[in-house]
Amino acid sequence: MTDLIVTERDGFVQTVRMNRPEKKNALTLAMYGGLADALAKGETDDDVSVHLLAGGGEDFTAGNDLNDFLTITRLSGTDLERFLLTLAGLQKPVVAAVKGAAVGIGSTMLLHCDLIVAAAESRFQFPFVNLGLVPEAASSLLLPRLVGHPRAAELLMLGDPFDAARAYEIGLVNSVVPTGEEEQAARALADRLAARPRDAVRKTKALLRQPDEPVLDRIQREARIFEAALTSPELREAVAAFRERRPADFTRHAR
Repeated sequence: MTDLIVTERDGFVQTVRMNRPEKKNALTLAMYGGLADALAKGETDDDVSVHLLAGGGEDFTAGNDLNDFLTITRLSGTDLERFLLTLAGLQKPVVAAVKGAAVGIGSTMLLHCDLIVAAAESRFQFPFVNLGLVPEAASSLLLPRLVGHPRAAELLMLGDPFDAARAYEIGLVNSVVPTGEEEQAARALADRLAARPRDAVRKTKALLRQPDEPVLDRIQREARIFEAALTSPELREAVAAFRERRPADFTRHAR
């Protein structure tokens, strides 16, 4: 899988790249296994603070390789399920650099990412109903939360493709940049996240991923986490940097 799923670490950012450009990075079960393994390894690596998902060639991913996918009779216990559970369970932030085709899983996996940069010529689609299928990767839950029921129904029931401008309008991506600049822009965001206090970033992600908690319960839970952070090395570094009029360096507390 080293040629189809390429992993590299630069600084505190791990890039996981789908690398089957001749097939628009269409994903096989074996590639799902490679993605799950790479993300799980980065999650346990103290030198990794941020995951960056990208595609090789001209596309992010065109979705499932249909020849491979049609051999599946169940999802339970497959590498596809393992990838989805791994992605959804990541504690470290995930940044995505999208270009070209982002179809099916190429769009639904973005709902589990934290920051997403799209190239201007990106094309998105949730084509499940058109294939006689239903949405996956919890997109029937996460997409309505993100864009509201009417828009989610339009995207999931009609399954029409849409462009990067539309993706930005509905809040699916954070920004749209000229094609060819998407990975550089995504890496810049990943570097900014990696420079932040690691524990605070992870706990903020965890809070953001639980939107249905009652307000009063959330206030109390935030307070408990906030109190614990009052004695953290990261806070001491931030205060020292402010007093000394220098940039804070949180990387010394990364492990």
